[in-house]
Amino acid sequence: MLAEKLSFRLHDYADYADSWLAISPVICYTARCMRSSIADTYYGRVVIIMQSVFTKTYEMPRFAPLADDATARVLVIGGGIAGILTARLLADAGVDVLLCEAERLCSGQTGNTTAKITVAPGFLYADLLRRGGKEAAKMFYQAQTAALQQYRRMAGRIDCDFETQPFFAYAAADHRALGQELAALSEIGAKARFVSRPDLPFETVGAICLPDQAQFHPLRFLGGLVKDLRICEKTPIRSVFKGGAETASGHLIWADHIVIATHFPFLRLHGAFAVKMHQERSYVLALEQTGFDGGGMWADGLGKGVSMRYFKDQLLLGGAGHRTGVRGGGYEVLRQLAEQYFPGSHVAARYAAQDCMTLDGVPYIGAFTARDARLYAITGFGKWGMCSSMVGAMLIRDMVIERKSPWAEVFAPWRPMAPLPLLKNIGAVLKHYLRPTAPRCNHLGSALRWNAQERSWDCPCHGSRFSESGELIDAPALHDLRSRKVK
Repeated sequence: MLAEKLSFRLHDYADYADSWLAISPVICYTARCMRSSIADTYYGRVVIIMQSVFTKTYEMPRFAPLADDATARVLVIGGGIAGILTARLLADAGVDVLLCEAERLCSGQTGNTTAKITVAPGFLYADLLRRGGKEAAKMFYQAQTAALQQYRRMAGRIDCDFETQPFFAYAAADHRALGQELAALSEIGAKARFVSRPDLPFETVGAICLPDQAQFHPLRFLGGLVKDLRICEKTPIRSVFKGGAETASGHLIWADHIVIATHFPFLRLHGAFAVKMHQERSYVLALEQTGFDGGGMWADGLGKGVSMRYFKDQLLLGGAGHRTGVRGGGYEVLRQLAEQYFPGSHVAARYAAQDCMTLDGVPYIGAFTARDARLYAITGFGKWGMCSSMVGAMLIRDMVIERKSPWAEVFAPWRPMAPLPLLKNIGAVLKHYLRPTAPRCNHLGSALRWNAQERSWDCPCHGSRFSESGELIDAPALHDLRSRKVK
């Protein structure tokens, strides 16, 4: 019924245009001029809900919301894998820590992963050697290796389907990239070997095999870590100040250290994440009856093809990614690939996630800026969040307890950035501010784009997503879109 449908008027954007968020007077003028001349557009309320193989097979423990003001030495904001691991390692080090989650634990991206634990996030080491030198590449590798070893120790006490598996990074056609990455791994002392004829249902020019990597059920693992932690669910944080934070319900939390592990940091401009990071969506099909043995975990080293791993008897086929809010990829592309590679297979489940992409492929972990000694970020994992989230937890723990880490500078959010990637990302962001259309994202005012495949409004600048009727789906936005019911 019309009364149940939502309208987004262009004057919603004019409110943003009147504020500091509007970067161009032209946009402000256009929005005001068109305010009364553009007809309302109505959108239905159909929402497509999909569940991953992990959320279908395990439910995280529940915790009560924060009911009063609180004090902790460390406040961790965000109850995904990065936040939970950080809280766990801090608590194990004897630190008083409180974790606050806006919704339910692992209700964001963590449950929609494919959960491959590997020290090789694609063909990254050759690039690290070229840009940062051998020492930086070795530090990155050592951090990832330490994270894998930490997972192995912790998973030994938890029933979480933890399995040691080889990981294969293949190249579809680029001999040169494959050779450079293999040489880089050899130079930093990584245990890797070349596979000339990978047993795959499509053509490649070879693969790099790293033995003794791992896969697991991330929710079962995290569920085993949280039971004695101090956690408040349904407790969104709306502002952070020196020495504490305030919840949406007005409660104050006093803390010496604050860790923001909310996927994309929700502080609007602090740390400049809005210009040095974007989000990408990727898709997963759980396939049955593929006839493919697998023999390990697989991914395209350049990130252009598909990734694969088995979860029980289902092959998790991932890929078809694209920048959030920009057309491309999606379930249909992945379904066509499944039919091509695995004819006769059956789709048992499908789900999607999105990942924060940094300018240089290295996560941002540490103090927000060089002057923020006690405000930390853990973000920018790309499509490889398992090892990187553990690296983040280990680094933040060391910073809080004042233990020096040799990896800190490699991951520092305030490290120098190459100008060309930065300018490219700024250009990709600015063009969406210049589109005089509604609705607008209430994070920083960008024009939202309609995602017909998932029936959502997506922000192409920073990755916030809203349902068809305006409810917030994905951060960094903090609120639903403002809406007006039509009678």
